[in-house]
Amino acid sequence: MTVDYLAEDQAPTREDVDHSLGLVLLEFGTDWCGFCRAAAPQVESFLRQHPEVRHVKVEDGPGRPLGRSFRVRLWPNLVFLKDGHVVRQLARPAASDLREAFEALVSTT
Repeated sequence: MTVDYLAEDQAPTREDVDHSLGLVLLEFGTDWCGFCRAAAPQVESFLRQHPEVRHVKVEDGPGRPLGRSFRVRLWPNLVFLKDGHVVRQLARPAASDLREAFEALVSTT
C-alpha cells in the first residue's frame, strides 16, 4: 500500500480538502524524511485495518500553501478529517497516538 507523496501541483487545494466527503487521512511529509519513513509501516497498518479511510499523502516544504493552512511544522504531520473537518492532527506520532486518532476518526461515522 505504498503511496507516493503528491507534488505541490498535484496536491488538493485547501478548498478541495474542506469539501471532501467521508473519512480522510491527509499526510504531510517527504520521501526523504527519516521520521516519515519510520512512521510509514504503522500508518499503513492502521490504514489496512480501516479501508474506509482515504489516504492522501502531500509533499510538504517551506511556503507550500496546503501545509501552511494546517500549520504543519514537523513531519510526518497527519490530519484526520471527516467530511472536511479536522478530527485530530498529529505530528511525529507514536503508535499509541495513531491508534487513538484512527479510533476517534472511525467512531465519528
